[in-house]
Amino acid sequence: MSAPAPSPAHQENAPLGNVLGTIAFQGRPGAYSDLAARQARPGWATLPCPSFAAAINAVRFGQADEALLPCENTLAGRVPEIHALLPDAALVLVGEHFMPIHHCLLALPGTPLGAVRRVHTHPVALLQIRDYLAAQGLEGVSAFDTAGAAELVASWGDPSQAAVASELAGTLNGLEVLARHVEDAGHNTTRFYLAAPEGAHHPQGCRDAPHGLMTTLIVEGPSVPGALHAMLGGFATHGVNMTRIESYMKGGRFDTPCFLMDVEAAPGQPAMDAALHALGRTCVSVRVLGVYPRSAYRGGLGEGQPTWRAQANPSQTEPWGAPSPGRAPGNGETP
Repeated sequence: MSAPAPSPAHQENAPLGNVLGTIAFQGRPGAYSDLAARQARPGWATLPCPSFAAAINAVRFGQADEALLPCENTLAGRVPEIHALLPDAALVLVGEHFMPIHHCLLALPGTPLGAVRRVHTHPVALLQIRDYLAAQGLEGVSAFDTAGAAELVASWGDPSQAAVASELAGTLNGLEVLARHVEDAGHNTTRFYLAAPEGAHHPQGCRDAPHGLMTTLIVEGPSVPGALHAMLGGFATHGVNMTRIESYMKGGRFDTPCFLMDVEAAPGQPAMDAALHALGRTCVSVRVLGVYPRSAYRGGLGEGQPTWRAQANPSQTEPWGAPSPGRAPGNGETP
């Protein structure tokens, strides 16, 4: 992979002269990944990148200290490109972050809702607001990303055009929020990996994580009957909870099944060591992509997340960048 073209870091997230680090994300300024990066790493500059590969390269070539990579969403499912890039990224996973996705309807300042005719946003976001659009009689139009849609609406100067994006995207582009929480489902949440250069964070550094530890593994299995059952058996036998497993094929072949796994334990813990020992006897290879603190957000996704259906007063909500009360702060352009 070649080095990405230099791009100035956006430093609105940190006081001038007091930047703690730089975190890369895929998307335009104001994208949901930009907002998540500011929440995950307060005081860091954010570096927008045109692709996930560019965000990874920004870390590999020293332009950023970490990359924020969306890996799954409660509505849209997994982010396939991340699974394809991670095995060969030469990065280590050092954290996870969850962020509830709250869509805002954005328009030119002073625009009444009745003047809006078309709403521009990312195709995945369109799927998440289709009931709202139908109820308001608005036409949805696909755009390359949510923050990019806000940029376009601001540049057109047409009050009949609006965007659905984060409130941060509206703030950065001088747009006004006509309605908040226009998503149809209240449990729309994206999980992100935080990735750093190999060797930058040693797993021993998070042994005292208050909510426990997570481990992400890449496992290659044999293409024989019962292989997956045998590989997973050690985790069940030793009481290690697996929260996620995704399959993919390696090198364009259909006889080399590989799996990305997230488990709630870490090497060095007796149960995990026993499970990994059992796994090693049944798989072709196993690699640890990262050991990192388990997010406090786990266990209560979707509680009390308002939508346009239930919210009596859409103007009463948290400002962008502030986590919901009682939550640990936690889409790339996978809203």
